[in-house]
Amino acid sequence: MKNDSKSEIKDANEIIQLFAKTISEIKVTDNFPVAVDRVIQCEGKIITSGMGKAGIAMRKFSAILCSLGFASVYLHPGEASHGDLGLVGPTDILFLASTSGQTREILEVLELARNLEISYVIGITSHIESPLRKGCDLVLDMGPIEEAYVSDGFNLPPTSSILSMLAITDTIALLSARKKGITKADYSKYHHGGYLGKKARNEV
Repeated sequence: MKNDSKSEIKDANEIIQLFAKTISEIKVTDNFPVAVDRVIQCEGKIITSGMGKAGIAMRKFSAILCSLGFASVYLHPGEASHGDLGLVGPTDILFLASTSGQTREILEVLELARNLEISYVIGITSHIESPLRKGCDLVLDMGPIEEAYVSDGFNLPPTSSILSMLAITDTIALLSARKKGITKADYSKYHHGGYLGKKARNEV
């Protein structure tokens, strides 16, 4: 294997520029403040779900919401139909993430949650014509997605798409905390351990 550091640096810059372009093309619309209001007004739980790499992004979304004082839980779409739907209630809201909007397990969660009369479903997706987009009450649009290339014709691993999901969900979490007036003192109540806990308590 030939070591060509100049070529790798060039490739790295191109990949990072693609990632930056992806985030810059997220379609920020009036749906963002609507989603924020739904988070703040939620009387139940904020449930997040995604399959595969999207699931990792949605786990992170749920985690940051919890750290900001919003009751949130991640629902694994593969486990949903095997009993985990028991956590879904009519006062909850549901965030579903799928770049294609065609992920079978996510569409199943959407249908099953509707059967349980969940109050509101928000989709995070890219594809304009997709079952997920049509089945949600609100959509946060990822914009056009081009995954980074491994080699010519091979750009299948989710990379840009997951960064887009993370950017969208972090934005919703931060805007919700701002609108609710969450303070550093509030944050310290939910984050006792580690460096961040100490920083929130002004101990470092």
